[in-house]
Amino acid sequence: MKKKIAIVLAIITIISKFFGFFREIILSYFYGVSNESDAYIIALTIPTVIFAFVGTGLATTFIPIYNSILAQKGEKAANAFTNKVINIIFVISSVIVLLIFVFTEHTVKLFAYGFDKETMELAVQFTRIISLGIYFIGLGYVFKSLLQIKDNFIVPAIVGFPYNFIVIISIIASTKWNIMILPLGTFIATSLETIVLFPGIIKSGYKYLLDFKIDNHIKKMFFLSIPVILGTSVNQINKLVDRTLASQISVGGISALNYASRLNNFVQGVFVVSVIAVMYPAISKLAAENNMKELKKVLSESIIGVTLLLVPLSVGAMIFSKEIVALLFGRGAFDKTAVDMTSVSLFYYSIGMLAFGIRDVLSRVFYSVKDTKTPTINAGIGMALNIVLNIILSRYMGIGGLALATSIVGIFITILMFVTLRKKIGPLGMKAMSFKFFKILVSSLLMGVIAHISYRYLENFAGSNISIIISITGGALIYFVIIYFMKIEDVEVLVKQFKRKLFGRKKQLNNG
Repeated sequence: MKKKIAIVLAIITIISKFFGFFREIILSYFYGVSNESDAYIIALTIPTVIFAFVGTGLATTFIPIYNSILAQKGEKAANAFTNKVINIIFVISSVIVLLIFVFTEHTVKLFAYGFDKETMELAVQFTRIISLGIYFIGLGYVFKSLLQIKDNFIVPAIVGFPYNFIVIISIIASTKWNIMILPLGTFIATSLETIVLFPGIIKSGYKYLLDFKIDNHIKKMFFLSIPVILGTSVNQINKLVDRTLASQISVGGISALNYASRLNNFVQGVFVVSVIAVMYPAISKLAAENNMKELKKVLSESIIGVTLLLVPLSVGAMIFSKEIVALLFGRGAFDKTAVDMTSVSLFYYSIGMLAFGIRDVLSRVFYSVKDTKTPTINAGIGMALNIVLNIILSRYMGIGGLALATSIVGIFITILMFVTLRKKIGPLGMKAMSFKFFKILVSSLLMGVIAHISYRYLENFAGSNISIIISITGGALIYFVIIYFMKIEDVEVLVKQFKRKLFGRKKQLNNG
């Protein structure tokens, strides 16, 4: 059943991320890499980053504590706990919004110190409007977690549809009438992203009550959240340093990093987020039951599943970084300079694609066993390394250096998390996973070589865009054929399930 949900989630997420990509393509078409796009991206980043300090920490610790209360005291007590969390988040959101409104320019300078006067003024106006969405972002963190606990994974997965649709309309309208339509439409889209969760929340049996009482469960949640908040703040500080240095390197530097990052996030969103959405509640339950054997099995399956998809994608993204960027964004205001800046960033981001996917999986295991301290320490080490590498590499490699620094840190942190997790819960079956990883890597490299040769051949008599589409499609088919003959157990299980369903349906049709 869980695997079926994961497949449905993957399909929904792919479609949703496609619209998200289309939104970025529309933005790049009308604004390219410019001071307007830089100001807009920073205005989008500020409320998300600031609230992520609190929201991620509370949402991450909410699930295991809710499950614990539900098991011990029942649904009524669990809902009472939810009300307290929501009310506290509302207060925190109000404080954050007030501070942003009072110190808007100072806040923007923290994220983009290199902005000129015109870009700064635009970013300040955008930020004040978009930051109002913090109220809905905070509420969304809790409601998505609550629906996932209730085994409702579909509704949280579809919230991107209305958001992307409204933002796309806002981008187009802002170029025809007034640029302030862009942040206003984004605020409306952010609000609707949470509002669409309301029907599912009501059906789940949840009822809101005004309750600010701080009990032991709330205290426990805050205590557990502190390391997560610190760990999240580390990630956001890394993002802050990236944006600040990018704003000083060149006009449009922030936008180029953003477009490349979005391409990577598309892959992460499609394949990793779907796995985690199903995996986290499952391993949280297994951890509560102290069933470490089954937990390790779920972890291993999740890591191999992520690896099967991310390794070939990262290889393909590195080989065809320029062609992919040109295909997706190379039109309208997105000129050759924009393609070059973005493709360089994409190449270096792709090096750490797998590491970030596995890191997200591993972090959920730590949280499920209520160890939020270890990921925070690891992230702190990574932050220090990231700042040093950012300063050094950006000096010699420009925008690409910032992306490479991010990938190096991601790889380092993932290795560190493997080591610390093994010390905590025992052997993880690394030998078996390493052997599978080697097979996947060899298959991916073979795929990359064949796809590259076919692209160079096709380019002689077909356009670049047609050639890259054919080469990538053919490469994907070749990869799955190679990986099947590599005799990887996880792949064989999936193929057997597919055959069983296919021939089972044919048999049913024949009997009918």
